[in-house]
Amino acid sequence: MASKARDTTAGAASVQRSFRFAADTLRLLDERAGELSESRNGLAQRLLEEGLHTDRHPLIYFRAGGSGRRAPALVGTRLYVWQVLGTLRASGGSVAEAASYLGCSEVQVQAAVDYYADFAAEVDAQQEREREFERRERERFERAQQVLG
Repeated sequence: MASKARDTTAGAASVQRSFRFAADTLRLLDERAGELSESRNGLAQRLLEEGLHTDRHPLIYFRAGGSGRRAPALVGTRLYVWQVLGTLRASGGSVAEAASYLGCSEVQVQAAVDYYADFAAEVDAQQEREREFERRERERFERAQQVLG
């Protein structure tokens, strides 16, 4: 079942719940939130979402991209799910061909497909953000090259 894009920082509706956590867990949450200059609630929301996603899809982990935003990637690689899907589409949907091109296993490519099946809108939005970041950085580089002559 596909889910809608999750962007908890863009005014997504929230629901009040009460949870009890061990004091050590809350201390670690507070410390990490301070290190990241992020709110405790925002960090807890992100970690809980990522944990639920990786619990459902154990061959996926989250890492920061060029834009600084965290996105789902394949365990054992530095490939983002959106990159794997792009390669798969360019391979005519052949899992074997995409795996060979990417230097990973067919199981890993299938894991990206399975993740995408559950969270397509999220992955598509992440791909768009990364492509926009890349475009802005390319333009900045080109302006800098003009300055240098």
